[in-house]
Amino acid sequence: MKLERLISMIYMLLNNEVLSASALAEKYKVSQRTIYRDIDVICAAGFPVVSYQGVNGGFGIIEAYKMDKSLLGSYDVSSLITVLHSMSTVFEDERAMETILKLQTIQNDHDTPSLSLDIGGRRPYKESLRKLRAAISESHVVRFEYINAKSERGERAVEPISLMYKYETWYLYGYCKSRKDYREFKLTRMVDLTVSTEYYQKHNQSAPTSIEYQSERSVQDVNVVLHFAVEFLARAMDFFYAAEKSFHEDGSLVITLKVDDLSRAKWLLPILLSFGDGVEVIEPLELRETIKKKVEQILIRYS
Repeated sequence: MKLERLISMIYMLLNNEVLSASALAEKYKVSQRTIYRDIDVICAAGFPVVSYQGVNGGFGIIEAYKMDKSLLGSYDVSSLITVLHSMSTVFEDERAMETILKLQTIQNDHDTPSLSLDIGGRRPYKESLRKLRAAISESHVVRFEYINAKSERGERAVEPISLMYKYETWYLYGYCKSRKDYREFKLTRMVDLTVSTEYYQKHNQSAPTSIEYQSERSVQDVNVVLHFAVEFLARAMDFFYAAEKSFHEDGSLVITLKVDDLSRAKWLLPILLSFGDGVEVIEPLELRETIKKKVEQILIRYS
């Protein structure tokens, strides 16, 4: 504990011009006498700590000793701090905060952050992430009920390997004991997540870095043309930002996207239905008919 305090104090001194003994004592929950002893130890280790007298006095490290700020560009440092701060907020990681403290020693005091990042989501989401990270760190098997892409529910026991953030959501990668293979699990589809007391041996297997696509495709791309009403422009842009776009004079929007296999593009149907009468499928005819049948089924349910 003393060693951690000493290391933290060194970075505090590097980050600040002058720190009073009372401020340091309050931060580390020790007496000022202990702080004075710690300063002596830091000096004995070769760090040039200077004592400043007066009302605003305290301790500081001489400017010439501090790390050269040109080692990393201000943009690099600021971006790293932003990412680490977001991660430390999600996982309550004190080690990340210590790294932030180190990076701040070479950050320009006048830099205004140009990047803000929040990858944690709501509180239950963060709690699941923290449970999973702890399970990975301590090699504990996790159990949960999982709802797959076909809306099938099943109990899973998984040896967690890593957490991945992609496609604007979190995934768990691990060895599924139920399926006896490595799998990815979307956190939003997990129910009743628990960390068991069962241990497992660490895996050499790492999470895939990218999705492998088939080099040959048996079907050609299908153009899907959608017409969105003016009041739905924002949501349309959120869902289909990368698609080809053109605006009409009345302000409405036509979006054209390519789908490799319409019969497998089940993800598209619920998105389009969520727009209600704010979207019209122009083509293909097959998708228009599918939407029409689905609306008729909804009307029957509510009749």
